[in-house]
Amino acid sequence: MFHPLGQNQIRSIVDIQIGYLRKRLADREIGLEVSILAMDRLNKVGFDSVYGARPLKRAIQQELENSLALSILADEFSSGDTVEVDFVKEGSLLFFKKD
Repeated sequence: MFHPLGQNQIRSIVDIQIGYLRKRLADREIGLEVSILAMDRLNKVGFDSVYGARPLKRAIQQELENSLALSILADEFSSGDTVEVDFVKEGSLLFFKKD
């Protein structure tokens, strides 16, 4: 029998998954910073009381990776940039170029 995951454990899993994304972006010389609000959004969307953390990877792909990929393809971010990710209540993840 497994014990339910706590919020700290879920956040750690999100950190690990975002770390994989950071490594892939580093190959393109793009940095990534994710705010606490954005992390909380991913925690909320990706956690399911029945399935635990299993949906997290899919949530990160849908909420973060896909949108970021579209922004990179649209030349909003390029080599040498650092992308800041934030969340606005009742909205979605927002991407900014760090100054």
